[in-house]
Amino acid sequence: MIISQKVCLFEKVNLKKNNNVKMFKMKKLTVFAVAALSCCTLFCVSCSRTDSNWKEMETVLKRIVPPTFADKDYVITDYYNGSDSLYTAAIQAAVSECSGNGGGRVIVPSGEWKTAPIRLLSGVNLHLEDGARLLFTTDVNLFDIVHTHWEGIDCYNVQPLIYAEDCENIAVTGKGFIDGQASRDNWFGPLTFGHIGEDGRWVNGRNLLYSWLESGTPLEERYLTRETPARPQSINFMNCKNILLEDITINRSPFWDIHPVFCTNVTMRRVTMDSHLGNNDGCDPECCTDMLFEDCVFDTGDDCIAIKSGRDADGRLWNTPSSNIIVRNCVMRDGHAGVAIGSEISGGFRNLWVEDCEMNSPHLQRIIRIKSNPQRGGTVENVHARNITVGECDLAILGIELRYGRVSQGDYPLDFRNITIENVTSQKSRYVVHVDGNDDAVGVHGITFRNCDINGVTEPELSHIVGAEDVVFSNVTVNGEPYSYQ
Repeated sequence: MIISQKVCLFEKVNLKKNNNVKMFKMKKLTVFAVAALSCCTLFCVSCSRTDSNWKEMETVLKRIVPPTFADKDYVITDYYNGSDSLYTAAIQAAVSECSGNGGGRVIVPSGEWKTAPIRLLSGVNLHLEDGARLLFTTDVNLFDIVHTHWEGIDCYNVQPLIYAEDCENIAVTGKGFIDGQASRDNWFGPLTFGHIGEDGRWVNGRNLLYSWLESGTPLEERYLTRETPARPQSINFMNCKNILLEDITINRSPFWDIHPVFCTNVTMRRVTMDSHLGNNDGCDPECCTDMLFEDCVFDTGDDCIAIKSGRDADGRLWNTPSSNIIVRNCVMRDGHAGVAIGSEISGGFRNLWVEDCEMNSPHLQRIIRIKSNPQRGGTVENVHARNITVGECDLAILGIELRYGRVSQGDYPLDFRNITIENVTSQKSRYVVHVDGNDDAVGVHGITFRNCDINGVTEPELSHIVGAEDVVFSNVTVNGEPYSYQ
């Protein structure tokens, strides 16, 4: 009886012990489950934010539709009088008739065609056949004076090589070349070098524009002349919509290769930009919205792509941000940046998507670049890049300049926010991130690097970040080691 009671007591103790163990295990599992759920939730929130960023790109992409043209060709040789040394008159006659008849293609056949600047009209696709080369004169006396922008300044200047204003459904296509013939013997030399004015100051087109902007000179008085021109762009479209640039190659440009201003619905596909002199940006969209770069090649003397929205007072007056720009499947070689925003960004910018690009050159300074200063101002938000393969670049994967031009003080504080870099591999750079700001001011809010493998980083500090907050590295390795920034 006593043994039986002892056995029963022992069984009760074991039963209680087992129940306690089960309860402990259940509590432990609950803690693990909650922790796992929390991690899952954070991961899902992060993924959700990422997905929503790129879903918005798909919405924008559906709105970007290349223009179509009437099925009728106008060959420039049919309009040539047989005696002119240039084909300008023949090309313009073909453009005028094509546009007047409802549009179509103006055909530039294979061969070399010397011309002065060309003005496109609505409904015209200027089509350069394979082997065609438009060879633009450098005789400034053959350039009209037209309304344009120069480095974000509203002005009148010598006409860009291919120009349009207030047009729709325009294109430059085909596998031919647009050759500006620029060199240090013309556009980068005596044509724009300038002279000493009566007051003893140096006078050239660039200096005049800067002084007019600073003094608030009205547009109708901002006339550059053929004696003091600023270098013209190769292609400049002003206030146009429904634009296609496809398959062409631009080289020896006097200034920026391509410069759309106040344009919407722009497609650039398989365009090669190959110009290596000063300020030879590839393409600079200014106050533009809904623009696609696809399968393009950039090999340039300055930024490959540089998004603008006006300089200083002009940009603030227009108050027209550039927005909704997509860059995909492009190749960037030489240049100050693969994709840049600024510095003429006083009107602001929002929504950039860069994906599936290759960037590789010791002369490519930054992969993604944002630049301005407190005198220029500008709000930049929603900058997203993913699936970028970098062989090497000079400075950093992400470079941000909050004191561009060594200007650290001003009345227009900068606000750059929501920048995400994902799935980037790189083999060589000095830094991962380089943010040049002020110790006493935060100008960048929210930088996220995710799922990146950055190698060959040579500076001991790996990243240099001044003037930024909320900088996060998630699943990032640098030089083979897990990386976080403190």
